[in-house]
Amino acid sequence: MSSHQDNLKETDTEARFEFKKEEKSAFQTEKGLTEETVRVISEDKDEPEWMLERRLRALEQFQEMPMPTDWPGQPDLSEVDVDEIIPYIRPDVDVRAGVDDWTELPDEIKDTFDKLGIPEAEKNALSGVGAQYESEVVYQNMQERWEEKGVIFCNMDEAVQEHEDLVREHFMTKCVPPSDNKFAALHGAIWSGGSFVYVPENTTVDMPVQAYFRMNSEGMGQFEHTLIIAEEGSEVHYIEGCSAPKYSAFNLHSGGVEVFVGEDAHVQYSTVQNWSKNTYNLNTKRAIAEKGGRMEWISGSMGSKATMLYPSTILKGRGASDNHITIAFAGEGQDIDTGAKVYHNAPETKSTVESKSIAKDGGRTNYRGLVHIADGAENSSTAVECDALMFDNESTSDTMPYMEINESKVDVAHEATVGKIGDEDIFYLQSRGLDDDDAKQMIVSGFIEPITEELPIEYAVELNRLVELEMEGSLG
Repeated sequence: MSSHQDNLKETDTEARFEFKKEEKSAFQTEKGLTEETVRVISEDKDEPEWMLERRLRALEQFQEMPMPTDWPGQPDLSEVDVDEIIPYIRPDVDVRAGVDDWTELPDEIKDTFDKLGIPEAEKNALSGVGAQYESEVVYQNMQERWEEKGVIFCNMDEAVQEHEDLVREHFMTKCVPPSDNKFAALHGAIWSGGSFVYVPENTTVDMPVQAYFRMNSEGMGQFEHTLIIAEEGSEVHYIEGCSAPKYSAFNLHSGGVEVFVGEDAHVQYSTVQNWSKNTYNLNTKRAIAEKGGRMEWISGSMGSKATMLYPSTILKGRGASDNHITIAFAGEGQDIDTGAKVYHNAPETKSTVESKSIAKDGGRTNYRGLVHIADGAENSSTAVECDALMFDNESTSDTMPYMEINESKVDVAHEATVGKIGDEDIFYLQSRGLDDDDAKQMIVSGFIEPITEELPIEYAVELNRLVELEMEGSLG
């Protein structure tokens, strides 16, 4: 193991995530969501008229849609009041497009990302990094060797200005339209920041690119948008990290992710999210995979008061494939509702879904999934596996798979297990010299290993450490 990995493993993870900086901003909107708010955001960003028009249409759709309240077993969203959220905060940074040197950032922002370990990770394991603070990207950098090959990695606000044709074609048009759900419409109206990734044909980016999103101010909303376009025969791994300190009032995170996987292209999207327990995490993420395209989602979700997160993939071309791997952790007062949606719209498509959830101290986890196999998608296959682990009798775990199979020549499998950590397992490990806490952590580490082994070592170490802290009740 490298010295960097040793240092990361020994880092006080709790201190890294729980600190909070004095709130400073160059500009922020008032609380609530009105047409004037949307116009102010667009004007502050100097956006083209077509983007303002899309924002205003999304606002109309948001206002017309009811809150989702009739899903069986869904998290309680009664506290989510958009009128109490500050939708846009521009941090006090001189360069609107972000800087490409960490030393150029204000001390309080630079110190935030130093504590989170982002500059160190960039040096050792990444081909590019974007860092968002509040509503704006404050740092963006890509190694020259990838830029020379035509790879683009920039923030979304810059992409709207510098790569207008690509953004105008793909932004919330084919993948995640604002009409998809109320929070997608909210996102379309007041989105800010996020990442734009473009990989040309037959180009393999062999080191991950990462974006990190940090909420610092209390009572705000963060609505970053990620747009990834991987052309035919290309390959890229995008990693996203998210966190927020403890608050006394609720915060809202409602990001949007759109991924376009070209013919025979491969995109891996990994996210490790550690919000505070006053944060509602309500995202919309979707990919479209063309012929032979391969999409992978790897998600770790914990820390929030409530999460509703169901990354989805539309397998549009023959031979396209999708792989979802998810871990969710719920402690006291948390309701983590996660899952996956896959649409098989072409023959010989393949999908696998593997979900792992852990609940303790009365927390609730739920797998909510959909697999749709269209008429004519013959010789397609899908396999769904959901495993839940509970620490006590007060915790709950549910599995709500839904399958729509409209083609007879397919292979469909579903498996679900729910169990508690057994006394005999604990006793066996204690007989080998472990105490009660270490025994439980070893069992959990083995339980989530299929997920952590898919992550780069730095992020696998981080995810394991976050799970350990959740088990101790030390986060949020």
